[in-house]
Amino acid sequence: MKEKLRAAVVGATGMVGQRFVTLLENHPYFELSAVVASSRSAGITYKEAVEGRWKMACPIPEAASSMTVIDAADIDKVASVCDFIFCAVDMKKDEILALEEAYAKAEIPVISNNSANRWTSDVPMVIPEINDSHLEVIASQKERLGTKRGFIAVKPNCSIQSYVPALTPLLKFGIREVVATTYQAISGAGKNFESWPEMVDNVIPFIGGEEEKSEKEPLKIWGEVHGGIIVPAEAPLITTQCIRVPVTDGHTAAVFVNFENKPPKEAILKEWAEFRGVPQLLDLPSAPDQFVTYFEEDNRPQIKLDRDLYGGMGISVGRLRSDTLFDYKFVGMSHNTLRGAAGGAVLIAELLYRKGYLA
Repeated sequence: MKEKLRAAVVGATGMVGQRFVTLLENHPYFELSAVVASSRSAGITYKEAVEGRWKMACPIPEAASSMTVIDAADIDKVASVCDFIFCAVDMKKDEILALEEAYAKAEIPVISNNSANRWTSDVPMVIPEINDSHLEVIASQKERLGTKRGFIAVKPNCSIQSYVPALTPLLKFGIREVVATTYQAISGAGKNFESWPEMVDNVIPFIGGEEEKSEKEPLKIWGEVHGGIIVPAEAPLITTQCIRVPVTDGHTAAVFVNFENKPPKEAILKEWAEFRGVPQLLDLPSAPDQFVTYFEEDNRPQIKLDRDLYGGMGISVGRLRSDTLFDYKFVGMSHNTLRGAAGGAVLIAELLYRKGYLA
């Protein structure tokens, strides 16, 4: 094994940043080399910076605890101690765009959990099992940025991970229309019940900007690379509702789908069972052995039972059946802070590493 690459976490004090810090502990490819946050936390130890707001179930990794937090605006200092960064900052969109591009122009690859660059046409937005081919636009992005090594790659929204993986192998049957209602955990807002007591015994039928992301991002993922940019797919038509529910981790989706050529149920189950991507072929450390797992039981998938499938990186599906208005309906579920956030970004980094983009 070659020497591990040094990874900095920018936005390390937030919930997703904390998850990155835990995932990098004992990682076979990468090691945490710096914790980076706003000027408010800069200059103190990471343990001090997250005191009273550590949201992970496990303790702070020992190696990270004593690290001195670096100011995210000090790009030269961050660049001197890392080979690439994971970015999970809580800032305005225009500020994130400027920050991520500044790191890339400093020749530091950026793997981002943020939404700011998801619709930049030469920035790949990747679910590694589905659209690894989109990484080829990085060459065009480097030309635009004037870089040799620096670039930006992003992870899509957490909500779509609960249904896009299940729909992808069914595209061959001509999906025409999709209706999806997502029931999203409070950790998706970076909170727990202690910090958001209003969510106890409550449901909020609105998550700002979430429905637009959930309807449009799948089309970019299913798009194709032409002329150095990613051209989104024009179909299928997708409509969604996104609802916040009193669950700690795990997003569930109720999905209805119509096809041009309705397949038999057995054909759908076969596609899910055989669905493999490059992460499985390369045996990447964070990749689940089985990307999509179908549960035959009527009461599955369940958040408590299934969100940690394959270390939280597996997609759970169940209740596939015919519908009175649509061809089929089913339920999907994914872990939003693992597959849907930090874990998904780490898997992207592993893919980039194995394909030579982080060399």
